[in-house]
Amino acid sequence: MNNRRSLLRGLISTAAITQVMGQEHAGVQIKSRQKLSGALDGMEATVVEVSYPPGASSPQHRHPGFIAGYVLEGRIRFGVEGQPEQILSTGETFFEAAGALHSVSANAQPDKPARILAFSVAPAGSPVALPK
Repeated sequence: MNNRRSLLRGLISTAAITQVMGQEHAGVQIKSRQKLSGALDGMEATVVEVSYPPGASSPQHRHPGFIAGYVLEGRIRFGVEGQPEQILSTGETFFEAAGALHSVSANAQPDKPARILAFSVAPAGSPVALPK
């Protein structure tokens, strides 16, 4: 029964992310979700992989929890909450505070794919991304 609930929650979360991110923009795949305990009781850790085809982007969005991210492949244009836009390359990291506007999220290369891995801690059951 727990596996069915986890699967259903994962499918609903993926649908919510796709609605915010746009399926034609970026491929979003939830890699894992884990309820936390102790001092973080009521929170959930989520790992998401986002794949950007050449030149693709995501619309502006927010996250209910903080995001720590890592560029797995390629180069990413990244901007958050009024900070200057940056270009991050494979192996570089980024951070987004909970609720901050993720104003720019795009593949910086017109001819190669890019991928990021994002780790989030947010209230259990929250979607990974929220509309602007």
